[in-house]
Amino acid sequence: MKKIVIAGGIGAGKTAVTDWLRARGFVVVDADLVAHDVVEPGRPALRALRDAFGDAVLDAQGRLDRAFVADVVFHDPTALRRLNAITHGYIGIEIARQLSETRGRGVFIALPLYRPEHRDLFGVDEVWAVQVEPETAVARLVDGRGFTEADARARLEIQMTNDERERLADRLIPNEGNLEELHAHLERQLTESGLNDG
Repeated sequence: MKKIVIAGGIGAGKTAVTDWLRARGFVVVDADLVAHDVVEPGRPALRALRDAFGDAVLDAQGRLDRAFVADVVFHDPTALRRLNAITHGYIGIEIARQLSETRGRGVFIALPLYRPEHRDLFGVDEVWAVQVEPETAVARLVDGRGFTEADARARLEIQMTNDERERLADRLIPNEGNLEELHAHLERQLTESGLNDG
């Protein structure tokens, strides 16, 4: 079974890619969804975050206050490193578990924070990077997701650059155009990877 990472910065269009892949019948293991699951009440990752950051990270129902945490970590690099150090191990274990239970000709791993060590960790065969220009990403975040321009730029600044991501990728998925153009490009990538059944 071929394992392919879908990487890309915020606003690049990874969700549009993974939605299309799911519609084509592929399994997608989404690191963002896993990250939400591992901090549900009663899970060890939430307890570890509370121990590290205090009760302020919890809302009135005892769940992770995501807006509060996001505001803290995206303005404080030290806090972000601390958050990642706590959660990434739990996320990696759950991704590996889901991959071990997946069958089929190919599985895709949506991994926004892809790093070179993930290739060996998850047995990755290919990395596809979804790429857009920073100004396109900012516009999408502001227009489509309600970010302020300052917040959108702050998120982009702490992420890997397009050039850095390109050096780690096996294939590039440009996503400056419309969905039809994106889907046509994905069709070609599936064919070249031997996963297009027609």
